[in-house]
Amino acid sequence: MSESIHPSAPHHLPSFITAPGDTDVLMVVIGIFLIVAVLAVGNLYLHLHTLPERMAHKSQKFQFEVVAVLGLLALFTHNHLFWVIGLFLAMIDLPDFSTPLRRIAGSVEKMAGVPPEQDPTEPPVGDATHAAATGDAKARIEKASGAKSEVHSHA
Repeated sequence: MSESIHPSAPHHLPSFITAPGDTDVLMVVIGIFLIVAVLAVGNLYLHLHTLPERMAHKSQKFQFEVVAVLGLLALFTHNHLFWVIGLFLAMIDLPDFSTPLRRIAGSVEKMAGVPPEQDPTEPPVGDATHAAATGDAKARIEKASGAKSEVHSHA
């Protein structure tokens, strides 16, 4: 029995219409396109969402941590105000108050005759590498000053 086309059907069917039992190519292509589009938009969203953290990465550690926490709060609560606050906080440079205050405290302790406390971020004074580096630096300074004094004595 030959397959005849229904009399009311057009004789030239579009290419996306498939015969019964054949693979629908258009649906497969649209499905792949939809998966790629969802992954691309998700990647763009996450890239945009981490913008404040990437901006604050160059700043102080405390500022970076606050911006990162605001970004996580915005991600999990879907409250965009946290993201906007994090973006503004990442855009401004917070002044460094701790270094001048630490220096003032050290100077006041020195004036009072109290030995200053060791800064935990610096290596200990009695460290061998520090002593070797200090000795090398002193030797270079003495050598340079000796060469200068020789030049001055010949003149």
